[in-house]
Order: sequence, then C-alpha cells, then structure tokens
Amino acid sequence: MSGTQSSDYTQRLARLETSGIRRFLPTQAPYRWNLKRLGLGRVIDIGCGLGRNLLNCSPDSVGVDHNATSVATCRERGLTAYTPGELAEAPDCGPGSFDSLLCAHVLEHMDETLGNTILEQYLPLVKPGGSVVLICPQEAGYKTDATHVRFVDFDGMRTHAEKVGLTVGRAYSFPFPRSVGKVFPYNEFVVVARTPLDA
Repeated sequence: MSGTQSSDYTQRLARLETSGIRRFLPTQAPYRWNLKRLGLGRVIDIGCGLGRNLLNCSPDSVGVDHNATSVATCRERGLTAYTPGELAEAPDCGPGSFDSLLCAHVLEHMDETLGNTILEQYLPLVKPGGSVVLICPQEAGYKTDATHVRFVDFDGMRTHAEKVGLTVGRAYSFPFPRSVGKVFPYNEFVVVARTPLDA
C-alpha cells in the first residue's frame, strides 16, 4: 500500500483522468450512473483518491485517503476529504453518521488482513442497516497498476464482507458481463452488502 501514498501516485491518477479516449468521451458516465442508482445517501468513501467517485455521491459525503496530496486535490475540487488522522477529529463524522460506505479500487492494493482492518476501522461510521459497496477491478484492469498486490474477485470480496460482519445482498459485473473483464480494463466486480441492523 505504500506505493499509493506518494505525490507521484497522485500525479499518475491525474494524468490517467485525461489520457487516451477520456479526452474525447464521457467515459465515467456509466460509473456515475451505477453509483447514483444505488441510492447510497451520505457516503464515506474509503481510499477516495482524487475524488472520482466522491464527485458522484451526495454533496455531504466525505472522502478519506492516506495520501495527503490526493486529499488536497479533492479539496481543490470542492470536495470534503480528510487523511485518517483528520477524519478522527472531523465534525459530523462520528459513529453512525453515514448512510453508506464505499470502498472502490482499494482492497487490491493490500493483503487480506489489512483489507479487513481498514473495513473494520471505518464500518462503525455507518448507521445500522447501512450499505457497503465494494468495487475491485477484473483481470485486465488489475494488470494496469503496479501497486496492485492481490487479485480480489467476487469470492474474495464476499470473504471480506463476511469477516467484518456484513450481509451480501448483490454481486454483479459492471458495466459489461464478467467475461469481458479479461480484456476490458474498466470492467469491475461490484458487491453490495449491509451492516447489521443491531450494530
């Protein structure tokens, strides 16, 4: 995970936002639609990066990232984002203050134990019965980033959910069927789960 903490990693993300076909087409439109249709309410976006997903969440949503340069970029874009230490001191970010947790393109950057630890750290911020959305890249996307350390498929995501006490409600491939993920780098595994009602 240390490879994602530098300013160089933030600069790489910024370059990718405007490279290739992204300069000419609204390539993020399907992913915006996918997030919005889930009706996530106020979201805590774990590993928010430059705020690509945070931009598509409700305006009162909050991002958290261990990369301070990425957090600064989010703020320059008018988003609310914190480093983990700052989040702990932030107003209106206490236990049960979020409707949902989003963890997109994060788990593949760390081993299973750390992934569980990260989820356990932030799940108390989600209200009982709230949504948890886990998103990971499929094969082609996994190969595009040298900081990826572990391929996490549907089974791996379900294992994470079960370990931290979530109930999985839905798992699907997006935006195309699962087989496309072997060649199309932007196909994603998506798992939607719930926190316990008596949390």
